[in-house]
Amino acid sequence: MPRAILLLLTDLQIGGTPTVVRELAIRLNAPPAVRVDVACLAGRGPVADQLEAAGIRVFPLNAGGPRDIKVLAALRRLIAANQYDTVFSFLLHANAAAALVAPSLPGVRFFQSIQTTQPHPRWHWLVQSVVQHAAERIVVPSPSVAQVAQEWADVPRHKIAAIPNAIDFHGGTGVPPVESACNRRDAHAPRHPIPIGFIGRLDPVKRIPDLLHAVRLLGGRVHLNVFGAGAERGPIEQIIRELDLTKAVTLHGAIDHPQRALEKIDILVLPSAAEGFGLVLIEAMAAGVPVVATNVPGIRDVVRAGQTGILVPPFSPPELARAIQSILDDKALRDRLVAQAYEDVARRFTWDVVLPQYRALLGLA
Repeated sequence: MPRAILLLLTDLQIGGTPTVVRELAIRLNAPPAVRVDVACLAGRGPVADQLEAAGIRVFPLNAGGPRDIKVLAALRRLIAANQYDTVFSFLLHANAAAALVAPSLPGVRFFQSIQTTQPHPRWHWLVQSVVQHAAERIVVPSPSVAQVAQEWADVPRHKIAAIPNAIDFHGGTGVPPVESACNRRDAHAPRHPIPIGFIGRLDPVKRIPDLLHAVRLLGGRVHLNVFGAGAERGPIEQIIRELDLTKAVTLHGAIDHPQRALEKIDILVLPSAAEGFGLVLIEAMAAGVPVVATNVPGIRDVVRAGQTGILVPPFSPPELARAIQSILDDKALRDRLVAQAYEDVARRFTWDVVLPQYRALLGLA
């Protein structure tokens, strides 16, 4: 019989997990043998349009908030009406919703994904420790997430499947990203100040104020481009004013594709206190943009310190500044990091490598 799979997540706003779900849905969808649909608990978001443009059906469940229990009935009706044999949920709220409808849907296989190592709020992990019992397997993107899933959510080790996130390596251009990036940089005179960037949601866990303080320590050598949206924009704008960085920082807002932002910067900086994976890191590494990031769980699983990027202790603007400075001052170091990062992404984080792991997990191999 043809397979019918539903990928369920909290929302379809621009972000790491919706991007992973979008790419996974497109690659798993293979009518008539396999039909893949996507549902989200919230209303429509920008990623819904991208999915539908690729031929994927999208079902927003339009929950009024995390306490809107009517969404459970809507989810159950959706699963029953479309006769899905498998439901694969991503992140806590979607995992909880799927777990709550699972007992009323015998014969449907349930999988869950945990994508974070962020310790707070603690109640998230308490809920996850309960809802994980409804899932056949728990998918995590890194060893760090596997560890916290065991320690904080009591997920048995044998139940965890570690499958990394992945990117479309060549982006459809046919030109190796590292070669393209190097050619682009060499074709222009050095830019002053040097454009560096942050790409991601504006959230306290990302520690953007640490990066702002590092920019101030660099004394005008760099211009920071911040690509992303979130509740922290107001506080970030206040810190920019306090540090007298209005001419040294540009807040661009949200972007649909990180590649467009990567074309505008010479170094990517991710100063997070915690990450589950850091999809933007491998996007930068594949695009020939050297990375500076914090040595925290999730990130250290992706970036090999001193080989594919520079890792520094978290919460340390001086260390961030020194790492950025080292790449600015040492072209040989930059070129070595770029080349080794490109090779590492090709070996570990492409869909050619990752998709067979998902197909095996879901019984599509």
